[in-house]
Amino acid sequence: MSNRYMLTLVGRDQPGIVARITAALYAAGANLGETSMIRLGSNFTVMMIVESETGDADLHTALQPVTESLQLVLHIDAIEAAFQQRPVPDACIVVYGADRAGIVAEVTGKAAAAGLNILDLESDIGGTEAEPLYILQIEGVASQGVDALEAALAPLRANGVRVDVRPIDTMIG
Repeated sequence: MSNRYMLTLVGRDQPGIVARITAALYAAGANLGETSMIRLGSNFTVMMIVESETGDADLHTALQPVTESLQLVLHIDAIEAAFQQRPVPDACIVVYGADRAGIVAEVTGKAAAAGLNILDLESDIGGTEAEPLYILQIEGVASQGVDALEAALAPLRANGVRVDVRPIDTMIG
């Protein structure tokens, strides 16, 4: 019987992380499903769904030499996720505003109240040290439609936040 796991790895960014982790998983007979890997600050984080005939202890043992040599922190959770069942986003929100505490909570709270299921969220800080600019991009499924998102997020503009809400063409094929 096949088992599915969510693996998360975090550590200082350096060449070879993806190559060495995926090679170790392949050698252990594991199969990769969805993955997300990104550099955040000077760190690199990996999240992946892995299917394996072995248990989580065996996966940990297979990855331990790599995680130790690259000084990565590994976390493994058993999950019930199926491969290839990721929802397709139909809405995109892009926000630009003065960097301040709470901006992500405010935007995501209003979006959730308008029926948005967030599938992907990325943020960055631009501008200058004296005038930092927070940049937020969200993709998700808008169960109440893009117009509901637009209405829910419109009040942010009164506080000098630029908010762009647009549909994503989900026509595939």
